[in-house]
Amino acid sequence: MPYKQLKLWFDKDLAELLATKINELKPDFDSSKFIHEIDRGVQDLELKDRVELIADRLDNFLTGSFEQKIDLLLQILGPENQEETGMFKEYYWIMPIAKFIEKYGLYNFKVSMNAIEEITKRSTGEYTIRPFIEKYPERAMTQMLKWSESSNKHVRRLASEGGRPRLPWATKLQQFIDDPSPLLPILETLKDDESKYVQKSVANCLNDMLKDNPEIAKTVIESWSVDPTNERKWIINHSLRNLKKKNDVWALGIISSF
Repeated sequence: MPYKQLKLWFDKDLAELLATKINELKPDFDSSKFIHEIDRGVQDLELKDRVELIADRLDNFLTGSFEQKIDLLLQILGPENQEETGMFKEYYWIMPIAKFIEKYGLYNFKVSMNAIEEITKRSTGEYTIRPFIEKYPERAMTQMLKWSESSNKHVRRLASEGGRPRLPWATKLQQFIDDPSPLLPILETLKDDESKYVQKSVANCLNDMLKDNPEIAKTVIESWSVDPTNERKWIINHSLRNLKKKNDVWALGIISSF
């Protein structure tokens, strides 16, 4: 994937890629009109709007119910991502499908959860899950706790990354800024995760919590600092990076205790 501005990857070429994949399963899909409308529509748009426009065209050009449409789209995803990188490079083209779920699947919780899990195994569902957390807080957090126990590292990461109160490039989750306690069982499950990819997400979630609920986050970190595993040491150290830059006495004391 040669370098160019990320938004420019969501263009006619991506429309052609999606159309080709869809046509293999649905020969009557109007690929030429689909490609034309996307090519014409994205020219003056920024990244998020380009992704949403493509998601809207998927909804317009595919026939049937949401369940039927997403069933077809899941079939074009291809093999799972075995690495801890590549979500925004090799699998960037899946982003409009994730947006499609977020926008058109909000009232179909069960089907959408399955779809988000499949998306996450290749790209990322960290943005897609957030409207579901807001609309179905208890059901969504039950699902995310289940994801935190998955054998798939991408799914485990989603359990913490999707609930981050201040996830970059996403609308903040005010409910977890007000009360982060629903996140704690998930973080507890992941505190010794062997995947660095997951560890970084847990640390980032704690870092978010330190900004709004420092006493709660500090209590968690202090409890994890008792006979910590190497994985937990890394998580704690990374979660305290901002406080360490400020020479925060408490943070430096935690790190020096390892």
